[in-house]
Amino acid sequence: MNELKIKVCGMRDPENISGVVAALPDYLGFIFYPKSKRFVGLEPSPEMLAEIPDSVKKVGVFVDESPEEVFEISKNWKLDVVQLHGQETPEYCLQIRNSGIIVFKAFPVDESFDFETLRNYSGVCDYFLFDTKGNLPGGTGQKFNWQLLESYKLDVPFFLSGGIGPDDLNTIRDFSHPQLFGIDINSGFEISPALKDVEKMKKFIAEIRSKGNKLRDKTNI
Repeated sequence: MNELKIKVCGMRDPENISGVVAALPDYLGFIFYPKSKRFVGLEPSPEMLAEIPDSVKKVGVFVDESPEEVFEISKNWKLDVVQLHGQETPEYCLQIRNSGIIVFKAFPVDESFDFETLRNYSGVCDYFLFDTKGNLPGGTGQKFNWQLLESYKLDVPFFLSGGIGPDDLNTIRDFSHPQLFGIDINSGFEISPALKDVEKMKKFIAEIRSKGNKLRDKTNI
């Protein structure tokens, strides 16, 4: 399989997007949850979209939104992926996926999380995303205990999320799981909400890429 994928989430500013895209992430995330500090708005910005090449997949992040609204926003923003962060059911995920959109389903993980509850989502989601459990939907900027993923035995590949920052390269390199597909980075690289430190991100992504073979050996991907 390919090298570890990198998703940068919580984007909003066209100039900042231009800088981040130059770091060559695989996915760029836009948050369509109005209560988020990184809410991008509902109307697409031609200036913003013009900064994103076809090689970078656009991900829309939603929380318990109606399928109709997801479809409308996906069409207007030309999204490649929908990432679901709420209480969406397997049936809901399948409805989105059947429209031809790739589905990421996020799950908040803590010590009491039961990975068996994900079995009904296998086959209706393309990827899972494991994040740190907090009081509200979305990220907390904190890491959870990645060793908990030893209990994850399904064959749906996943993104690792939650508090990943510039100092975590070795931690990622040392983490091993056969279904690890990518990492999701956001607040750990921010100057302020939705504004990323481009130089830190470029350096981190370059280091991930340069260690690609070693990462593949570690994760069996």
